[in-house]
Amino acid sequence: MIYIIATIIVLGILVFVHEFGHFLAAKITGIRVEEFSLGFPPKIVSKKWGETKYSLSWIPLGGYVKLSGMIDESMDDSWTESEPQPWEYRAKPGWVKIFVSCAGVLMNLLLAVIIFAILTFQNGIAIPSEEPLIGEVIEGMPAEKAGMQEGDVVVKINDIPIYTWQEMTETIQALANEETTIELLRKGERITVTLTPVPQQTVIDRDIRTVGMIGVSAHYTLRKAGVLESIGYGFKNTGYWLNLTVKSLGMLISGKESLKNIGGPIMIAQLAGESAKVGAGALFGFIAIISVNLALINILPIPALDGGHIVVAIIESVIRRDLRIKTKIRIQQVGMAILFTLIIVVLINDILRLFTGL
Repeated sequence: MIYIIATIIVLGILVFVHEFGHFLAAKITGIRVEEFSLGFPPKIVSKKWGETKYSLSWIPLGGYVKLSGMIDESMDDSWTESEPQPWEYRAKPGWVKIFVSCAGVLMNLLLAVIIFAILTFQNGIAIPSEEPLIGEVIEGMPAEKAGMQEGDVVVKINDIPIYTWQEMTETIQALANEETTIELLRKGERITVTLTPVPQQTVIDRDIRTVGMIGVSAHYTLRKAGVLESIGYGFKNTGYWLNLTVKSLGMLISGKESLKNIGGPIMIAQLAGESAKVGAGALFGFIAIISVNLALINILPIPALDGGHIVVAIIESVIRRDLRIKTKIRIQQVGMAILFTLIIVVLINDILRLFTGL
């Protein structure tokens, strides 16, 4: 049950914030919003207030804001024979169209900044120890299997003296798949363990690299953070995850990363449930990370995504005329085909991962 509730919370917040960004931008710029929907049809409930119909639908994989005078995923072109009206999307200048299309992405990034800032203010800032002192041992990793424990101090690695956490990290990272001997100091007693660091991808100097890992983290202390410092860390952490997402996407495009590693709704449900088990802070931290991912994905120049609408708006601004309605519909159809293909891929990955554990 916790997995279902956590998934509803995660997707509900992400979709609402994203679509509310478009909704708010449309209202600010005088564009009529015909429908605001959380989820995709079939609809659970629908109610019209003023000029807008608000809907809650069964398929929780997204949502949409339907704007007057815009060719979108609905492919509705019933209004195209009439003259543009002041409240329609098509009647607005290019910068307004770009602003409205960007608004969902900006709201997702803002959500991440706010969550990271609140978590920093609430939990404080972690100050890692410079000593090679083990703070946490991750279950299932080589360090745990070899018997390393929290509080152990790394003295030597392959008979090389170790004095700082940085030295320990750099030494182990260079030993992926190599049998390694580590000498530890535990409560005044010298202990030697043998293990093999496993190759894993991690972020080093804002780049993704494959290095040796044994599954330990540094001991750290927490200090309180003020409001302004917390906000600064909110932007810093959002930038970190945005950079990581860009790098990961680049690896997928270049073929350095397999499409098999892409996760979908089932993976999100699993991770959301595990985060919820840890606590509300972990769950909202997960929401912030996924919000950054959602922002980047939506800004990609793919038809049917926000980035696709931005490209069309830029083209129309450059050529100083609207593209033909049939052309816009074809663009949307291509975009929907790409998105459905991607959805099928991630669902297959999720199902295979669920049943094979890979």
